[in-house]
Amino acid sequence: MQKNILYISYDGMTDPLGQSQVLPYICGLSQKGYRYTLLSCEKPERYEMNKAIIEKICLENHIDWQPIMYTKRPPVLSTIWDVISLQRRAYKLHSQKKFDLTHCRGYISSLIGLSLKRKKRVPFLFDMRGFWADEKKDAGAWPLSNPLYKLVYEFFKKKELDFFNESNFVVSLTQNGSNYIISNFLLNKNKIGVIPTCVDNNKFHIIDNEEIIMIKKQIGIQLNSKVFLYSGSLGTNSYDSNTVFFIYNIFKKKYPNGFLLILSKDSNMEYEKLKDDIIIINAPYNDVNKYLNIADIGFVFYNQGWSNIGRSPTKLGEYLYTGMKVISYGNMGDVSELAKSHPIFEIHNLDEKSIFFALDKLESCNFTKEFIFNNAFEYYSLNKGISFYNNIYVNI
Repeated sequence: MQKNILYISYDGMTDPLGQSQVLPYICGLSQKGYRYTLLSCEKPERYEMNKAIIEKICLENHIDWQPIMYTKRPPVLSTIWDVISLQRRAYKLHSQKKFDLTHCRGYISSLIGLSLKRKKRVPFLFDMRGFWADEKKDAGAWPLSNPLYKLVYEFFKKKELDFFNESNFVVSLTQNGSNYIISNFLLNKNKIGVIPTCVDNNKFHIIDNEEIIMIKKQIGIQLNSKVFLYSGSLGTNSYDSNTVFFIYNIFKKKYPNGFLLILSKDSNMEYEKLKDDIIIINAPYNDVNKYLNIADIGFVFYNQGWSNIGRSPTKLGEYLYTGMKVISYGNMGDVSELAKSHPIFEIHNLDEKSIFFALDKLESCNFTKEFIFNNAFEYYSLNKGISFYNNIYVNI
């Protein structure tokens, strides 16, 4: 008999992240016979906009979706309330379904998994998704000069150790992150596994030239323009939008007919033209692939910090699946190793010389789009991720 699994995600399924990094995995795993109850925290405005889409996906894949509403304010107190709400729902569901395993995505979710393990003896998987508390600190979201945020940081660092010690298995997004945990927390190497943020090739793939021409015409990009693309958050603690515009300005010097395309949910408008050569699109998740396909070079970055050792940028795999070349800023996870066999050029300094050098190197790279996709597929395959989690479930 297959296992009855409670999957807890503090990220919402109506967010792009939930649609790219949660649902594809559990839909694939549910086809192997696992019975899923999916408990997630949904932002009210996105829930109203996208709930029908998620309900349909869950119904088709026999997933019992149990959304609760995310609260944003006041800081810290709202998160405490969310944790209480998640825990109440999780305990109620466990009393009805008697879960065999709790799969916890991230630190907030793992608070509930740890509680169920201690009080109800339900095994739990700590799917850590990076060093979250340190990411908050490094980004400036939790300044340790503030006594409240220092307390929160210290709380989660203590819980992090509990998660490592008391979970039945730990998942890291990067080999560098895994090596650090094994060395510094003395974790048994057989208790931790590594899987990057995988990509669904049904959603991200190369499209034909006729469609690329049509899309460029629709949004007003000249057919012979070189397109520099950034997909993701802007203006938040981890993503300084000035970095994107700084690199684009140098890109524009090399390619005077260049164009900047930004795909971001931080824009309140579906389509916004900032200048003749800069467009921001708030694209539905299912439309992202077509816009990625019109780009020549993609950009991926986080603001600098030690915690980047545990990051595996979702957008990097999506870029490569569309045959795109990539500039990466700063040390991130296993990107340096990936750059040895993929058209990724890392820059470590934001200066004109470094960026021109990166652009020249990428221009001289003669990989075809098809080669880039096939090479990336070996590393980012969703089926590889599904098999990875299936092996964990079988052995817990």
